[in-house]
Amino acid sequence: MKKLSILIIILLYGLKSPAYTLSTDSAIHQTPVAITSLDSLKQQLQFAGNDTLKSAIYSQIVAEYLKYDMIEDSRTKRLYQNQALTYSYLALHLYSGLSDTTGLRFCFNSLAKVYRSQKKYPQAKWFILQSNTLSRAKKDVPNIMASLLVLANIKMEIKDYSLAMRDLNEALALSKSDHNPKAESTVQESYVLLYTHLKNYTKADIAAKRHDFIEDSLLKGEENMIAKTQDSLQTKKKVYPVSKRLSKANYSRKIASL
Repeated sequence: MKKLSILIIILLYGLKSPAYTLSTDSAIHQTPVAITSLDSLKQQLQFAGNDTLKSAIYSQIVAEYLKYDMIEDSRTKRLYQNQALTYSYLALHLYSGLSDTTGLRFCFNSLAKVYRSQKKYPQAKWFILQSNTLSRAKKDVPNIMASLLVLANIKMEIKDYSLAMRDLNEALALSKSDHNPKAESTVQESYVLLYTHLKNYTKADIAAKRHDFIEDSLLKGEENMIAKTQDSLQTKKKVYPVSKRLSKANYSRKIASL
């Protein structure tokens, strides 16, 4: 049943998209971004003997094409996006057959990212919801929060602010219950964006200050950890020479007693 569902997904989204045909356009080979890596990965596909290896290589290729944000040329960027879609669908098909939920979630996230970049919001929202559903099934709180943030930002872009607020509220509650200040900081950033859209600048400012406070706390925590580590290393350096001198002294006394 699961395989049938994935095939339906491909038919609904993949085959309707021009990205579901492998492009050989020479413009792709004019960009300096990760060409060597892509060529190498595509060569590896020829020797991949099973679906597990193929799906892993497809995912690596997708990851390279997802770097389209680094490309300035709009035409080449579109080609990279289309290739990311193509290989995501290919990987999705294999991960479905392997019942690999981690791989499926990667594909769903990748597809959501590209469709969002292309402003194809119904597709983007649908795929990130699939990612969210998989994460909930596995009780994977960090990935539930991550998908909620993507979902909220998509809803902001289509001006569905009330539903975006609901997603952010859930993500915030999860970040606190999971004792994850870094995630809470990211949620606060999204609140700033949402309240700015709503022209509620007072609440946007409060969210920005909360974000800055958390980031400052995390930075101080890292600095304290580094300082403690350095102090510990210095202490060990001081102890080592003393121990070495004592050992030499003991050795000298033994020689003298002979």
